Amino acid sequence: MPIDAPGAGAPSETLLRVSNLKKHFPIRGGLFGQPAVAVKAIDDISFDIGRGEVVGLVGESGSGKTTVGRTILRLTEPTSGQILFDGQDIAALTPQQMRAQRKRMQIVFQDPDASLNPRETIRQAIGRALRLHNIGTRGEREGRIVDLLEQVGLSGDYIDRYPHEFSGGQRQRIGIARALAVEPEFIVADEPVSALDVSVQAQVINLMEDLTQRLNLTMLFIAHDLAVVEHISNRVIVMYLGKIMEIAPSSTLYAAPRHPYTRALMSAVPRPDPTFKRQRVLLQGDIPSPINPPSGCVFRSRCPVAGPECAGNVPALEQIGEGHFSACIKNHEFA
Repeated sequence: MPIDAPGAGAPSETLLRVSNLKKHFPIRGGLFGQPAVAVKAIDDISFDIGRGEVVGLVGESGSGKTTVGRTILRLTEPTSGQILFDGQDIAALTPQQMRAQRKRMQIVFQDPDASLNPRETIRQAIGRALRLHNIGTRGEREGRIVDLLEQVGLSGDYIDRYPHEFSGGQRQRIGIARALAVEPEFIVADEPVSALDVSVQAQVINLMEDLTQRLNLTMLFIAHDLAVVEHISNRVIVMYLGKIMEIAPSSTLYAAPRHPYTRALMSAVPRPDPTFKRQRVLLQGDIPSPINPPSGCVFRSRCPVAGPECAGNVPALEQIGEGHFSACIKNHEFA
C-alpha cells in the first residue's frame, strides 16, 4: 500500500504517489529448455512525494534507483503498478497523452557530456523543448534561454557556444537550464553530481537547492552517496536490490538510522567534526544479482544481524516513528 506520510515538515498535498510499482526486464530462457527469467530492477515499491518536497533516493549501484526515476517519467515502461501524478495515473496513459505530461515532468541526467548534442549550440539544445511544446515566439524563446542561463549562474552571452567550450560543471548547469525550460512542476535529478569533481559538486547541489525553493519545484534527487543528499532533501528513501529498506525525514535518518543497511551506508559518511566517532559497518561481498535475489529479505546475505528467520519472511515496510518506515523483521531490536 502507498505510504501516506510525506514526513515531518513535508507538504501535506501529495503530488506523486507510486503504488506497488514493478519493473522486471525479461531475459530469454537458457539452453536445454531452461525457463525464462527476469531482472527484478524494481520489485513492488510504494512511496509518496509531497508538492514542493525534495526526496532523496539513495542506494548502491544496482539497487534500482535510476530505473525508478526513468519509470516514473515513463522513459521506461512499468511492468505493473500505479503512478499517480497530481491524481492522474500516468502509467495508463497512451504515448500521445503522455506527451502533454512531459511539460510538467522533466529529468536532469547523470552525465552532462552524454546528454548534450556536441553539434548543437546552447540556443538549440535548450530551445528544442520550447519549440516542441509551442512555447513563445522565436524572440520570446531567445529571451527565455538567456534568462535560464542566468538563473543557473551562466552568462546569457554563452547562448551560441557549443558544449565542448564549457567545463563539466557548466555543462550540468546547462542541463538543469534545459530541464527548467518548460517550467516543470516535478524533476527527476538522476545522480546529477556523480560525474563532477568534488569541488564542483557542492556548487551544483547548492544551485539546485536554491532553484527548488525559488521556483517551488518538487524533486526526486537520486544519488548513491548519503552525504550528497543530506542537505538538499526533506526526506530520504533508501533502496537495496529493487526494494525500499527505509524511509524517513532527513533529520531523523541521519540522527537515528534504523535499518541495518542504512546504518552501514551511514557509517561511511564523512563528518567534518574530528571529535565525532562512528563505528564503521563493513558489508561483506557485492550486491547480489537481481536475476536471483535472496529469498525473504533481499539484504540478508550481507546483513550483519540476519538470522534464519530472515530467509523465509519478506519484511513489510512498517511505521516505526513519525514519518519513519523500515523494512526489517528485527525493527524492535533497534528501537
